[in-house]
Amino acid sequence: MLIDAPANILPLMNVSAFRPVLFVLIGSLGIQSSAVISSTLFAELGTVAVSTFRLAVAALLLFAVFRPSLRVMTRERWINAAVYGIAMAAMNQFFFAAVERLPLGVAVTLDFLGPCLVSFFGIKHWRGRIWALVGFAGVMLIAGPSSGLDPVGIMFGLLAGTFFATYTVFAERVGKAEGGLGDLVISVGVAAIVTMPLAAPKLTHITLNAWLVLTLAAVVGVVIPYIADTLAAKYSSAQVVGTLFALDPVVGSLLGWLFAGDALTARMVAGIAMVTIAGAVITWSSARE
Repeated sequence: MLIDAPANILPLMNVSAFRPVLFVLIGSLGIQSSAVISSTLFAELGTVAVSTFRLAVAALLLFAVFRPSLRVMTRERWINAAVYGIAMAAMNQFFFAAVERLPLGVAVTLDFLGPCLVSFFGIKHWRGRIWALVGFAGVMLIAGPSSGLDPVGIMFGLLAGTFFATYTVFAERVGKAEGGLGDLVISVGVAAIVTMPLAAPKLTHITLNAWLVLTLAAVVGVVIPYIADTLAAKYSSAQVVGTLFALDPVVGSLLGWLFAGDALTARMVAGIAMVTIAGAVITWSSARE
Protein backbone atom coordinates (compact mmCIF):
# COMPACT_ATOMS: atom_id res chain seq x y z
CA MET A 1 0.00 0.00 0.00
CA LEU A 2 1.30 3.44 -0.96
CA ILE A 3 1.55 6.01 1.79
CA ASP A 4 1.43 9.68 0.88
CA ALA A 5 4.23 11.79 2.31
CA PRO A 6 3.06 14.36 4.87
CA ALA A 7 2.47 17.76 3.32
CA ASN A 8 4.94 19.43 5.68
CA ILE A 9 7.79 17.29 4.30
CA LEU A 10 7.60 18.87 0.83
CA PRO A 11 8.65 22.40 1.89
CA LEU A 12 11.65 20.87 3.70
CA MET A 13 12.64 19.01 0.52
CA ASN A 14 12.38 22.21 -1.50
CA VAL A 15 14.49 24.12 1.02
CA SER A 16 17.11 21.35 0.97
CA ALA A 17 17.33 21.46 -2.84
CA PHE A 18 17.59 25.25 -2.88
CA ARG A 19 20.27 25.43 -0.18
CA PRO A 20 23.34 24.95 -2.46
CA VAL A 21 21.98 27.60 -4.85
CA LEU A 22 21.68 30.10 -2.02
CA PHE A 23 25.17 29.31 -0.71
CA VAL A 24 26.82 29.72 -4.13
CA LEU A 25 24.92 32.95 -4.84
CA ILE A 26 26.09 34.37 -1.50
CA GLY A 27 29.65 33.29 -2.30
CA SER A 28 29.54 34.77 -5.79
CA LEU A 29 28.26 38.14 -4.57
CA GLY A 30 30.91 38.20 -1.85
CA ILE A 31 33.87 37.32 -4.08
CA GLN A 32 32.96 39.77 -6.84
CA SER A 33 32.19 42.56 -4.36
CA SER A 34 35.49 41.91 -2.63
CA ALA A 35 37.31 42.19 -5.96
CA VAL A 36 35.86 45.68 -6.42
CA ILE A 37 36.80 46.63 -2.84
CA SER A 38 40.30 45.17 -3.09
CA SER A 39 41.03 46.86 -6.43
CA THR A 40 41.20 50.21 -4.60
CA LEU A 41 44.49 49.03 -3.05
CA PHE A 42 46.13 47.58 -6.18
CA ALA A 43 48.01 50.79 -7.03
CA GLU A 44 49.17 51.20 -3.42
CA LEU A 45 50.22 47.65 -2.54
CA GLY A 46 50.04 45.54 -5.70
CA THR A 47 47.81 42.54 -6.36
CA VAL A 48 50.12 39.97 -4.73
CA ALA A 49 50.18 41.78 -1.37
CA VAL A 50 46.45 42.60 -1.43
CA SER A 51 45.50 38.98 -2.12
CA THR A 52 47.90 37.60 0.49
CA PHE A 53 47.04 40.00 3.33
CA ARG A 54 43.34 39.57 2.64
CA LEU A 55 43.74 35.80 3.06
CA ALA A 56 45.89 36.29 6.18
CA VAL A 57 43.27 38.48 7.88
CA ALA A 58 40.56 35.97 6.92
CA ALA A 59 42.62 33.08 8.33
CA LEU A 60 43.05 34.86 11.69
CA LEU A 61 39.33 35.60 11.90
CA LEU A 62 38.39 32.02 11.00
CA PHE A 63 40.86 30.52 13.49
CA ALA A 64 39.47 32.74 16.24
CA VAL A 65 35.89 31.67 15.51
CA PHE A 66 36.22 27.94 14.71
CA ARG A 67 39.39 26.96 16.62
CA PRO A 68 40.12 23.77 14.59
CA SER A 69 41.80 20.91 16.46
CA LEU A 70 45.06 20.03 14.69
CA ARG A 71 45.68 16.93 16.83
CA VAL A 72 42.83 14.94 15.30
CA MET A 73 43.77 15.72 11.69
CA THR A 74 44.44 12.58 9.64
CA ARG A 75 47.04 12.43 6.86
CA GLU A 76 44.32 12.46 4.18
CA ARG A 77 42.63 15.50 5.69
CA TRP A 78 45.97 17.35 5.87
CA ILE A 79 46.61 16.62 2.18
CA ASN A 80 43.13 17.72 1.12
CA ALA A 81 43.30 20.89 3.22
CA ALA A 82 46.79 21.72 1.91
CA VAL A 83 45.87 21.21 -1.76
CA TYR A 84 42.66 23.20 -1.26
CA GLY A 85 44.68 26.03 0.32
CA ILE A 86 47.35 26.08 -2.40
CA ALA A 87 44.66 26.12 -5.10
CA MET A 88 42.89 28.91 -3.20
CA ALA A 89 46.09 30.99 -3.01
CA ALA A 90 46.98 30.55 -6.69
CA MET A 91 43.39 31.19 -7.82
CA ASN A 92 43.28 34.43 -5.84
CA GLN A 93 46.66 35.65 -7.07
CA PHE A 94 45.96 35.04 -10.74
CA PHE A 95 42.38 36.30 -10.49
CA PHE A 96 43.45 39.61 -8.93
CA ALA A 97 46.20 39.95 -11.54
CA ALA A 98 43.53 39.46 -14.23
CA VAL A 99 41.10 41.93 -12.60
CA GLU A 100 43.86 44.56 -12.60
CA ARG A 101 44.12 44.27 -16.41
CA LEU A 102 40.63 43.25 -17.58
CA PRO A 103 36.99 44.20 -16.97
CA LEU A 104 35.69 42.27 -13.95
CA GLY A 105 33.08 40.38 -15.99
CA VAL A 106 35.70 39.16 -18.48
CA ALA A 107 38.11 38.07 -15.74
CA VAL A 108 35.34 36.17 -13.94
CA THR A 109 34.23 34.49 -17.18
CA LEU A 110 37.74 33.19 -17.88
CA ASP A 111 37.93 32.07 -14.25
CA PHE A 112 34.65 30.15 -14.63
CA LEU A 113 36.17 27.91 -17.31
CA GLY A 114 37.84 25.95 -14.49
CA PRO A 115 34.66 24.56 -12.88
CA CYS A 116 33.29 24.02 -16.38
CA LEU A 117 36.25 21.77 -17.24
CA VAL A 118 35.73 19.75 -14.04
CA SER A 119 32.46 18.50 -15.50
CA PHE A 120 33.54 18.53 -19.14
CA PHE A 121 35.95 15.63 -18.70
CA GLY A 122 33.11 13.51 -17.38
CA ILE A 123 30.84 14.14 -20.36
CA LYS A 124 29.93 11.03 -22.35
CA HIS A 125 27.08 12.38 -24.48
CA TRP A 126 27.77 14.11 -27.81
CA ARG A 127 25.42 16.99 -26.95
CA GLY A 128 27.73 18.01 -24.15
CA ARG A 129 30.59 18.27 -26.62
CA ILE A 130 28.54 20.62 -28.78
CA TRP A 131 27.90 22.89 -25.81
CA ALA A 132 31.62 22.82 -25.09
CA LEU A 133 32.22 24.25 -28.57
CA VAL A 134 29.66 26.97 -27.82
CA GLY A 135 31.56 27.86 -24.68
CA PHE A 136 34.86 27.90 -26.57
CA ALA A 137 33.35 30.22 -29.20
CA GLY A 138 32.23 32.51 -26.36
CA VAL A 139 35.77 32.63 -24.99
CA MET A 140 37.07 33.54 -28.43
CA LEU A 141 34.55 36.38 -28.63
CA ILE A 142 35.74 37.69 -25.28
CA ALA A 143 39.46 37.07 -25.51
CA GLY A 144 40.25 36.52 -29.19
CA PRO A 145 43.23 38.24 -30.86
CA SER A 146 41.02 41.08 -32.12
CA SER A 147 39.27 41.67 -28.79
CA GLY A 148 41.60 44.53 -27.84
CA LEU A 149 42.05 43.09 -24.34
CA ASP A 150 45.37 42.78 -22.53
CA PRO A 151 46.83 39.35 -23.51
CA VAL A 152 48.69 39.10 -20.19
CA GLY A 153 45.41 39.67 -18.35
CA ILE A 154 43.78 36.95 -20.45
CA MET A 155 46.60 34.55 -19.57
CA PHE A 156 46.18 35.35 -15.86
CA GLY A 157 42.42 34.77 -16.14
CA LEU A 158 42.95 31.35 -17.71
CA LEU A 159 45.49 30.41 -15.03
CA ALA A 160 43.00 31.48 -12.35
CA GLY A 161 40.47 29.18 -14.00
CA THR A 162 42.93 26.29 -13.91
CA PHE A 163 43.28 26.58 -10.15
CA PHE A 164 39.54 27.26 -9.79
CA ALA A 165 39.02 23.75 -11.18
CA THR A 166 41.17 22.29 -8.39
CA TYR A 167 39.37 24.51 -5.87
CA THR A 168 36.00 23.14 -7.03
CA VAL A 169 37.07 19.50 -6.65
CA PHE A 170 38.65 19.95 -3.23
CA ALA A 171 35.78 22.09 -1.93
CA GLU A 172 33.72 18.90 -2.03
CA ARG A 173 36.44 16.80 -0.36
CA VAL A 174 37.02 19.30 2.43
CA GLY A 175 33.33 20.06 2.86
CA LYS A 176 32.43 16.39 3.30
CA ALA A 177 35.43 15.58 5.51
CA GLU A 178 34.95 14.88 9.20
CA GLY A 179 36.45 18.25 10.14
CA GLY A 180 34.23 20.25 7.76
CA LEU A 181 34.67 23.96 8.32
CA GLY A 182 37.62 23.33 10.62
CA ASP A 183 39.53 21.90 7.66
CA LEU A 184 38.51 24.94 5.60
CA VAL A 185 40.11 27.19 8.23
CA ILE A 186 43.38 25.29 7.85
CA SER A 187 43.15 25.64 4.06
CA VAL A 188 42.79 29.42 4.29
CA GLY A 189 45.80 29.48 6.62
CA VAL A 190 47.83 27.48 4.10
CA ALA A 191 46.75 29.86 1.33
CA ALA A 192 48.04 32.84 3.30
CA ILE A 193 51.31 31.17 4.30
CA VAL A 194 52.40 29.99 0.83
CA THR A 195 52.34 33.50 -0.66
CA MET A 196 53.40 35.47 2.44
CA PRO A 197 57.14 35.48 1.48
CA LEU A 198 56.20 37.37 -1.71
CA ALA A 199 54.05 39.92 0.10
CA ALA A 200 56.02 40.42 3.33
CA PRO A 201 58.10 43.40 2.02
CA LYS A 202 54.84 45.37 1.67
CA LEU A 203 53.90 45.02 5.36
CA THR A 204 55.50 48.33 6.31
CA HIS A 205 53.54 50.13 3.57
CA ILE A 206 50.09 49.26 4.93
CA THR A 207 48.25 52.20 6.46
CA LEU A 208 45.40 51.98 8.97
CA ASN A 209 42.92 52.74 6.20
CA ALA A 210 44.42 49.95 4.08
CA TRP A 211 44.06 47.48 6.98
CA LEU A 212 40.39 48.43 7.30
CA VAL A 213 39.83 47.85 3.58
CA LEU A 214 41.70 44.51 3.76
CA THR A 215 39.60 43.41 6.73
CA LEU A 216 36.38 44.29 4.93
CA ALA A 217 37.59 42.48 1.80
CA ALA A 218 38.59 39.45 3.91
CA VAL A 219 35.17 39.14 5.52
CA VAL A 220 33.19 39.84 2.34
CA GLY A 221 35.45 38.00 -0.11
CA VAL A 222 37.00 35.12 1.86
CA VAL A 223 35.27 34.28 5.14
CA ILE A 224 31.68 34.36 3.89
CA PRO A 225 32.19 33.04 0.31
CA TYR A 226 34.54 30.18 1.20
CA ILE A 227 32.27 28.99 4.00
CA ALA A 228 29.34 29.22 1.57
CA ASP A 229 31.17 27.31 -1.21
CA THR A 230 32.32 24.59 1.18
CA LEU A 231 28.80 24.14 2.57
CA ALA A 232 27.35 24.10 -0.97
CA ALA A 233 29.76 21.30 -1.93
CA LYS A 234 28.97 19.47 1.32
CA TYR A 235 25.26 19.40 0.56
CA SER A 236 25.60 18.59 -3.16
CA SER A 237 28.64 17.72 -5.31
CA ALA A 238 31.50 19.32 -7.24
CA GLN A 239 29.53 18.99 -10.50
CA VAL A 240 26.44 20.70 -9.14
CA VAL A 241 28.51 23.47 -7.53
CA GLY A 242 30.32 23.87 -10.86
CA THR A 243 26.94 24.40 -12.50
CA LEU A 244 26.01 27.05 -9.97
CA PHE A 245 29.33 28.86 -10.49
CA ALA A 246 27.81 29.89 -13.85
CA LEU A 247 26.31 32.73 -11.80
CA ASP A 248 29.79 34.22 -11.37
CA PRO A 249 30.25 35.83 -14.83
CA VAL A 250 26.81 37.43 -14.65
CA VAL A 251 27.35 38.82 -11.15
CA GLY A 252 30.89 39.96 -12.01
CA SER A 253 29.78 41.75 -15.18
CA LEU A 254 27.01 43.61 -13.39
CA LEU A 255 29.17 44.66 -10.43
CA GLY A 256 32.05 45.71 -12.69
CA TRP A 257 29.69 47.81 -14.78
CA LEU A 258 27.91 49.34 -11.77
CA PHE A 259 30.81 50.04 -9.41
CA ALA A 260 34.10 49.77 -11.31
CA GLY A 261 33.10 51.65 -14.44
CA ASP A 262 33.91 48.68 -16.71
CA ALA A 263 32.85 49.11 -20.31
CA LEU A 264 31.34 45.97 -21.85
CA THR A 265 31.01 45.78 -25.62
CA ALA A 266 28.20 43.82 -27.29
CA ARG A 267 30.83 41.27 -28.30
CA MET A 268 31.94 40.75 -24.68
CA VAL A 269 28.36 40.50 -23.41
CA ALA A 270 27.57 37.88 -26.08
CA GLY A 271 30.69 35.91 -25.17
CA ILE A 272 29.93 36.03 -21.45
CA ALA A 273 26.38 34.80 -22.12
CA MET A 274 27.65 31.94 -24.32
CA VAL A 275 30.21 30.78 -21.76
CA THR A 276 27.74 31.05 -18.88
CA ILE A 277 24.94 29.12 -20.61
CA ALA A 278 27.25 26.51 -22.12
CA GLY A 279 29.04 25.96 -18.83
CA ALA A 280 25.78 25.55 -16.95
CA VAL A 281 24.46 23.02 -19.48
CA ILE A 282 27.73 21.05 -19.51
CA THR A 283 28.02 20.78 -15.76
CA TRP A 284 24.34 20.07 -15.27
CA SER A 285 24.43 17.30 -17.87
CA SER A 286 27.51 15.82 -16.22
CA ALA A 287 25.83 15.89 -12.81
CA ARG A 288 22.77 14.10 -14.22
CA GLU A 289 24.96 11.41 -15.82
